[in-house]
Formats: sequence, structure tokens, C-alpha cells
Amino acid sequence: MIVDATRVTQLVDTLQPELVEVRRDIHAHPELGRTEQRTTHLIADRLRLAGLAPRMLAGTGLTCDIGPSSVETGRRRIALRADIDALPVQETTGLPYASTVHGVAHACGHDVHTTALLGAGLVLAELHAAGALQTGVRLVFQPAEEVQPGGALDVLNQGALDGVGRIFALHCDPKVDVGRIGTRIGPITSASDEVTVIVTGQGGHTSRPHLTGDVVYALGQVITQVPAVLGRRLDPRSGVNLTWGAVQAGSAHNAIPASGSVRGTLRCLDVRAWERASQVVHEAVEQVVAPYGVEVEVRHQRGVPPVENDERATAVLEAAARDVLGEDSVQLTEQSLGGEDFAWYLTKVPGAMARLGTRTPGGRTYDIHQGDLVVDERAIGAGAALLARAALLAGTPRSGDATGV
Repeated sequence: MIVDATRVTQLVDTLQPELVEVRRDIHAHPELGRTEQRTTHLIADRLRLAGLAPRMLAGTGLTCDIGPSSVETGRRRIALRADIDALPVQETTGLPYASTVHGVAHACGHDVHTTALLGAGLVLAELHAAGALQTGVRLVFQPAEEVQPGGALDVLNQGALDGVGRIFALHCDPKVDVGRIGTRIGPITSASDEVTVIVTGQGGHTSRPHLTGDVVYALGQVITQVPAVLGRRLDPRSGVNLTWGAVQAGSAHNAIPASGSVRGTLRCLDVRAWERASQVVHEAVEQVVAPYGVEVEVRHQRGVPPVENDERATAVLEAAARDVLGEDSVQLTEQSLGGEDFAWYLTKVPGAMARLGTRTPGGRTYDIHQGDLVVDERAIGAGAALLARAALLAGTPRSGDATGV
């Protein structure tokens, strides 16, 4: 029998003052990806105080199992994930607990994600001690989300999803009021890759282009034609977009240079199209420059795939939100062209990410990755209650289902 939602909110309310203090501590001492030693140990110490046994990962980050094992229940664990790293951004909020590290700040809300997951873990630990946790839960405190292609790959390589059947996560959204979440079935974020095209040829005078490999002209064709080719070679419903951001070639108006390059980002809302995009880009570039007598090199740096929310997992998050935040707490969120390495987990098991409201109702709308980001700290308790409740709902046994609802 599932724990009453009121019990979850009561436990979170009791923890809220402590969670705010923990969040402010983490916020004041931000650490960049793969350097999160202090943050990792702070989390581990609090989990141990609750009688849990966190497993430290190589480098930074940790996992922590709560409740019965898969052997005991015959059901795979439910995983809850938070990212713990900060950004190379200077904080400008002026808050009493603002970053004490020059040029580093929690400007994406990872301090909120971390503290919400810690709170959910403490709630679930207490419920387990009372014999009320039917399916085991694994907390995943992941480093280096902001470092492409993401610390999620490091965590996966260390077995973080072994024995896991479903995974959930939250991401702060300062456009959504605190106490509400945004959800969406299917792609909620985008793949984000870096593409660089380097063209080389025999330079020469602009009065004799027929005796050169015209690098500048070839680059122009790449810039204008390759994005168009993608729109005809890949399903337009996949939201593929190649946008150039930097081009370098030559230094004189009357000299054709011997080399040049163009750099941009490739974004895509569909995993299958993203997997094909690299081959299509390479082929398109080679075919476009073929008539111009130049050599070409394409460098495609993979970032992360899109986060594709599973329908059933999304339904669990929505049901959990209605239980602990209120019947009108769920809204449809827009698709984002930003990247999020939570996507790597979803290539292994089904799951979903929700956008957690951090805006004070009627207050200013901030943006993430900006030094002036301020969140309404009531979002910490809302996130903790939501994650804990989602784990309980997902872990409720159903006939013929090894992972819960």
C-alpha cells in the first residue's frame, strides 16, 4: 500500500529549514565539473547521518541505495538523479549567501536540484525505516553536467543504473511559478553538437580565381547549402537545425587565402535523427565543396542527445505533483533547444525530467546561466516532495510490471 501523500509533505516541511541551509552552503561554495569534492562530501555526510551508506564515485559524485534490494522484491530500483556542478559565471545577486568563489556560481540551479534530491532521500530513508518503502530507490548525485558530453557518461560507466528500471530528474525553470512543474511527453530538450568545417586549397590572387582552390567561395557554399541539405535528408519533424556562429578566412581583399573555417552548432529534437545527422553532415559538406578543387575536413563533436520523456514516467511525475503540490500544479512546458546530459540515462532506461518552478508568483522572471539568477527557495521543498512521491508511485507494484507503475 502506498504511503499517503500527506505524510510525504509533512516530512518535507519538517526538513525544509535544514534543506534551505544546505542549499545556501552549496550555493556559497560552488565547484566546477569534476572538482565537486566539497559538495560530494557534504551530501555523503548528511546521508550517513540518516543511517544510509553512500557509494562514492571515482573522482566526484556519489550514489546511495535506499530500501529493499531487487533480490528481495523482484523489482528493479527507481533512480532519482541530480547534478551537482556549477558554472564558470560570476554571480551578481548580492545575496548574503552568494558565491564566495570568483567566477564560479550556481547559475543553473544545480544547488536546488542537489538539495531537493537530498531531501527526497531523507524522506525515503525515514519511510523505509518505518517499513513503508516497497521498492528500492537509488539516489544519483552526478558531477559535470555542464561539461560536454556530460558527467552522466562517467556515472553510467560506474554502474549507476545497474538494477534500475526507471529514472526521474528535475531542472529549475525560472519562467514557472514555484509550486508548479512543467512536463512534456517526448523530447523536452535538444541534442547539441559542435560542428567545425576546415577548407584548404591553393591560394592566389583574386584576379585569377580559376588558378586557385577558392576557399572563401567554397566556405560560402557550405554556410548556405549544408543547412538546406539537412532539411531534405532528415525528417523535418525532428527539429534539426544547423546554425553557424563563426567564420574565419583570409586577411586581404584581393587575396584568396589557402585555408578557412566555419564553426556552428547542430541541434536536434529526435534521437534517431541525431544519430544519423553526423553522417549526413559529412556527406553534404564533401558534396557541396567537390566542384571547387579544395580539401575539406569536418569535425563533429558530439554533445548530448535530446532528453526524450517516456509517457508512463511523465504520467508518474504529473500524478506525484498533483498529490503533493496541488491539482493545478502541472503545466505543459515548451521544448528547449538547450542540451542536458540526463538524456544519456534515458538511452538505457525509461524515465522523465520535469521543469521545477522557481519564480516567485508575481515576481521577476530570471534566466538560467546568468549571474543574477535568484530562485524562490520554496522550490527546494517542492522538488523534494515531488521526487519522493514519484519514487513511491513508480515503485508501487503492478501485475506483470517489474518497475512499478
